[in-house]
Amino acid sequence: MKKLSQKIVNLLRKKKFKISFAESCTGGLLSSSVTSISGSSKVFTLGFVTYCNLSKINTLKVPKNTIRKYGAVSYETCLSMVKNLNKISKTNISVSITGVAGPNGGTKKKPVGLVFIGIKKSNKTLVKKYLFKNKKRIAIQRSAVNKALNLILSFLK
Repeated sequence: MKKLSQKIVNLLRKKKFKISFAESCTGGLLSSSVTSISGSSKVFTLGFVTYCNLSKINTLKVPKNTIRKYGAVSYETCLSMVKNLNKISKTNISVSITGVAGPNGGTKKKPVGLVFIGIKKSNKTLVKKYLFKNKKRIAIQRSAVNKALNLILSFLK
């Protein structure tokens, strides 16, 4: 994770890009992985941990209806999170993560390990769905951060 974060910080600095994050199930782990790198203050603008629905609604302006209709862990909520984060932060790259880290809280439709990661760079927006099989909470969180870092890297190349 550290090597990946280092590579991302270096690329962001080289391109003079800024990045922002809106995290739910990872609880700030993505922000932490980037801010642990020396020099990240030149590229990291802000990170929100919008853990509860109310913070997604109030801070990220995710419509109440989106959460009511699709749930906090959904493609639609993740998309709204990343688009609105981008409006708030005005960064070159914005990333959102929402999911079920477990070990509880999963359902048949939304099992533990289900994670959506959204990324936006200028007019290109992508939301990816993942299902991490390891049911340990920290393993799911780390896997989600790792996938997010790899997505960021692919958007920077």
